[in-house]
Amino acid sequence: MVDKRQLLGMTLEELKGVASEVGLPAYAAKQMADWIYKKKITRISEMTNVAVAKRALLEESFEIGAYQPSEYQKSKDGTIKYLYAAGPGRFVESVYIPTDDRATLCVSSQVGCKMNCLFCMTGKQGFTANLTANQILNQIQSLPENDSLTNIVFMGMGEPLDNVDELFKVLEILTAPYGYAWSPKRITVSTIGVTKGLKRFLEESECHLAVSLHSPYPMERLSLMPVEKAFPAREVIDLIKQYDFSHQRRVSFEYIVFKNLNDSLKHAEALSCLLGGIPCRVNLIRFHAIPNVSLETSDIAKMETFRDFLNAKGVVCTIRASRGEDIFAACGMLSTAKNATFV
Repeated sequence: MVDKRQLLGMTLEELKGVASEVGLPAYAAKQMADWIYKKKITRISEMTNVAVAKRALLEESFEIGAYQPSEYQKSKDGTIKYLYAAGPGRFVESVYIPTDDRATLCVSSQVGCKMNCLFCMTGKQGFTANLTANQILNQIQSLPENDSLTNIVFMGMGEPLDNVDELFKVLEILTAPYGYAWSPKRITVSTIGVTKGLKRFLEESECHLAVSLHSPYPMERLSLMPVEKAFPAREVIDLIKQYDFSHQRRVSFEYIVFKNLNDSLKHAEALSCLLGGIPCRVNLIRFHAIPNVSLETSDIAKMETFRDFLNAKGVVCTIRASRGEDIFAACGMLSTAKNATFV
């Protein structure tokens, strides 16, 4: 049996290739895109304005490729974590975070992660595979609460800019008129600073950027994030300074605050100097304890002092509310290692 190719996750140009393959006119690609991304069909047979014979030809080699989550867990704060199959024996998690005025989906881009940050459970899992555009987009399209979504953040499992080709296909489909037609201002891509992918993202995308920083000091950041050796924070920030973030597009820096490690006013001062000249926001994040890691979270009073110092220096700083910790859905807690033997 030949594996069928998934239409969900294909760009308009790719759908034109599909149309040509089965003898449909080029305009049929737009019709297919409309069925897949606007009407969100799950079967090719639902494409009622495509000739029956052509639908049959499509079904020989293709499928929509939309599949429901395998499992879910709901937090006491309303956050919902979903588990999706991502190939034989592989799974990824995504997190739906509703608040009073918005509903955000945290999307995964890889099965596991290569970056091995000390504080992150996904990194402890190791790296298994890049997700395809189909597997990334399915987390959005097959979300039960899809119609309520207001924002998407690529802050789930994996490093998005380590899977840049598939990421860019998804960003195109999310923002293009033939796709979901979302404003790029509703989408944020998080990265540790993979330079090649970051440069492409800064030049080709209008989506918001979030950079995982966690310390202004190179050796200290290296102790938390081995990628500091390959992608030093200072080089990442120098690259960002070459682009304009003074208008609608935003850049933010994620800063997990660890007790007696990176929570002093000396750190806040160094951070304000490092980020000088960039119109940005710093998001302080409480550390969520994970197994076999001795780090502790800073107390709220110290985080507030850190925040107030940065704001007084002219660096906009907020403390991000923690969501879904009781179901291991909070920042740095996603992992599917325990699901690796599921069928």
